[in-house]
Amino acid sequence: MSAQQLGESVKQRFGDKVISFSVPQPDQLYLTVTSDSIVPVAEYLYKDQGCRFIINSGTDRRQQRGKFLITHFFAQDKEKFYIAVHTEVDEDEPQIDSITPSVPAANWSERETRDMVGVVPTGHPDPRRLVLSDDWPEDLFPLRWDVEHGVKPPSVEGVAPERLAPPEGASVVPIGPYFPVLEEPAYFRVFVEGEEVVGADYRGFYSHRGVEKLGCSVLTYNQIPFIAERICGICGFVHSCSYCQAVERAAGIEVPPRAEYIRTIMLELERIESHTLWLGIAGHIIGFDTVLMQTWRMREPLMWLCERISGNRKTYGMNLVGGVRRDIKPEIYDDIRQVLTDIEREWQELYDAIPGDSTLMARLQGTGILPTEVARSLGAAGPTARGSGLAIDVRVDHPFAAYDRLEVTKCVYDGCDNLARTLVRLDETVDSIKIIRQALQDMPEGPIMAEIDEEIPAGCEGMSAVEAPRGEVFHWVLTGTENRPERWRVRAPTYANLQNVPPMLEGNALADVPICIGSYDPCFSCTERMEIVDVNSGQVRVYSQEEILNGDYRRQDD
Repeated sequence: MSAQQLGESVKQRFGDKVISFSVPQPDQLYLTVTSDSIVPVAEYLYKDQGCRFIINSGTDRRQQRGKFLITHFFAQDKEKFYIAVHTEVDEDEPQIDSITPSVPAANWSERETRDMVGVVPTGHPDPRRLVLSDDWPEDLFPLRWDVEHGVKPPSVEGVAPERLAPPEGASVVPIGPYFPVLEEPAYFRVFVEGEEVVGADYRGFYSHRGVEKLGCSVLTYNQIPFIAERICGICGFVHSCSYCQAVERAAGIEVPPRAEYIRTIMLELERIESHTLWLGIAGHIIGFDTVLMQTWRMREPLMWLCERISGNRKTYGMNLVGGVRRDIKPEIYDDIRQVLTDIEREWQELYDAIPGDSTLMARLQGTGILPTEVARSLGAAGPTARGSGLAIDVRVDHPFAAYDRLEVTKCVYDGCDNLARTLVRLDETVDSIKIIRQALQDMPEGPIMAEIDEEIPAGCEGMSAVEAPRGEVFHWVLTGTENRPERWRVRAPTYANLQNVPPMLEGNALADVPICIGSYDPCFSCTERMEIVDVNSGQVRVYSQEEILNGDYRRQDD
């Protein structure tokens, strides 16, 4: 079905339960349904129509309509369109039926909406907090319009953490929140019987920075791309590109073709940067530091090249709504090609060595099994999904930038293990080099920024996805007044992939847990919050910027 046909099908099936539907672009379907029909509509899209769940969003619209807006986002990959299912919830009774029992991938996002907006998913199988710390006040919801950005409430005393109980007879092995080869904070409670993992629980969100709140309360449309780039340290261009595309979709802004090609080139350079970084870290995790040294040496000329193009080795600062700020001059095309040729030659030598290395194969092959159906039901993305046989890649399924004019290969393996996820990234690096070469060859002339003469109107929506090195990044923008969005929703691929970790760990030896976690290339800062715990008193405290700069936290610890 096309987006229009699916909208008509939902309307015919559910009748008056469907308040409205619209297809502003061929690849965007917006449905508005009654709150009591959200579960059957979600089931119909997910089970009957084969749509893939992406994320849930809560928007406080009490000022405009006296209600909360709850939105579930789906993708129809075969027919190349996205679906937003809206429903409204009364402010006097902020609750809605949970779709998680039918759509397991919705687990985290429904809990996040409860934490951040205060709309309770009734019937949710795991109603614990997700984003907010355990000692956060029960009646304070950060994404409500009447809560100021940067609010620092006092801690609630005497609150015990809500933890998943291990299976009977199992021991708990804590990993984190700091671990030598995972550079960001994350806390895994691994349940073991002897050396075998029989379950796991995850508690994260230690470095949550309030990015979405900034976007709808402080920043303007063209300030947000520079904050979006800082959502993830390695996928920054991905996030700024996806955000800009969402605004461009909402406002009907046509990006010049040359800007689309430049975005594509930078996205693929970022993919190569990320995959070379990941392979080095993976080697380090399993004690094979030769891989780390070689891949990071290969990566360095690429970073110098990105600095020549953008002025920065990373966090390029190139995207704005309507195009890009910097051109790629023809005089450096040959330098780009030469760097890619050198990387391709050395990468192929590394690729050829991996299958013959018994140490690598012992640690990768047959470990970290994530079955295909589990990966689909829990919303796995990127190499994690494609390593489990799920042939999803936004560049092909939902083409953006210049990808509809270039040849892109989906790199898919059905091994479902750490080796399969490694091979996906090895193949994708080679394919990225081919894409950049073709984009340079076909680069059109013309401007790099659209002329935007009118203000972006309020009340428009835009959905956008970009295939990051780790998987699908998704941004939704609801335009507002004062030159800023009313709501900006972000989903990073790690958010989806983290939910796949517990089943991925089961049945493995405890020694293989680090590489299993590392195999999906986690970026915890994409998803988390930060707090500091005094180990002597157990007191949790958030330090101000001034205290950190002045070193007050060190003096207190001393």
